[in-house]
Parts: sequence; structure tokens; C-alpha cells
Amino acid sequence: MKIAIIGATGTIGQRLVQEGLRRKYEITAATRDSSKIDKNTERLQGISVNVLDPISVEAVVAGHDVVINAFGPQFGNEGELIEAASAVVEGMKRAGVQRLLVVGGAGSLEVEPGVRLMDTPDFPAEIRPLAQAHVDAYEIYSKSDLDWTYVSPASWIEPGKRTGNFRIGTNRLVTDDDGASRISIEDYAAALFDEVEDPLFTRTRFTVAY
Repeated sequence: MKIAIIGATGTIGQRLVQEGLRRKYEITAATRDSSKIDKNTERLQGISVNVLDPISVEAVVAGHDVVINAFGPQFGNEGELIEAASAVVEGMKRAGVQRLLVVGGAGSLEVEPGVRLMDTPDFPAEIRPLAQAHVDAYEIYSKSDLDWTYVSPASWIEPGKRTGNFRIGTNRLVTDDDGASRISIEDYAAALFDEVEDPLFTRTRFTVAY
């Protein structure tokens, strides 16, 4: 299976590349600057992409079985997340590639019926624009004709260990017995690739946490 990962040098993108290689897939690591990709790694190809340009996306994803969009904008440029969603959808349609998995946000997950995490009093104001951009991007994916899956992390995601032990939810934030919602990026990547191998959430979303 050939998998293109857009945003491959980001914090999450790097772990996705590692997980894909661990599972013996052919990985195309697409990023703004392909010189950051270790081209000596077996089954790994580095390539430059402008994720805001559907023609650039088309050139990168053509011939692949699956696309993973792990693009994350710089602080203050949250609107690029929405532009990227449109460009990825259009680029994939032009290339004739159907299967898309998206590294999404947690802010739109519900903490109780009708109440999103991003609408709770303790949600940090400084990341609310990013959360809203994720919501708007989700709408673009959900209205597309692609076989998309949107993968929301726990409310707290950071580098850590790959344990392979986690819980899966749908639209509700997954928390532990203490009310915490967290996941390592390594286990998030494992859950996403589990979905690549055994699709259970096509044209919908899921979330992963401990």
C-alpha cells in the first residue's frame, strides 16, 4: 500500500511516518521543504508540496492508495487549515484518489449532549481560532465525495510512548476515571493506522484517548 502523508515533518506527521514505516508501507512524506526528510530510509520518499494549492496536492497524491492530511498551520494563520482542506479535497479528486484520513481537532467533541469542548469555560481562548478552523475544515471534508475519516485526538496530546492500548470514541470526548482526556502522539498514530488497515469509520469521525 502506498500512503502519502501531508505535513510529514510536523510533530504529529513525524510519528505518522514512523508508524507507517513500522507497518512496512511505502510512504511519501510531503512537506513544504522536502530536504528535511531522511531520504536514506527504506520505503520513504520525500517530496515538496504546497498544501494550499490543489494542483500541487494532485501531483503529490497521484498513484497513492491513501492520503493522510496532518497539515497544521502556524499560530495566527489558522485560516490556512480551511484553505488546505479545500485544496486537499480538490487535489485528490483531480488525482482520482479516494481514501483520506485527516488529523483533526478535539475542540468540537462533545463533553455532554449539545456542549462542545471548545464552548466550555476553561477552553483556552488563544486556541479557539484553531478549534473553529478545525470545525470549518471538518465541514469541507464531510461535504466531499471522498472516503474520508476525521481522527480527533484527546484534549491533551503530546509525544510519549507507543503502548498500543487506548480507547476509541465517536463524537464524545473520551476521558479516564479522573476526567482527564489524553493520548500520546505515538498511540494516536497507531490508532489512525489501525483505521487505514481496517476501516470502521468511513465518512465519519472517531476519537482516541486512554
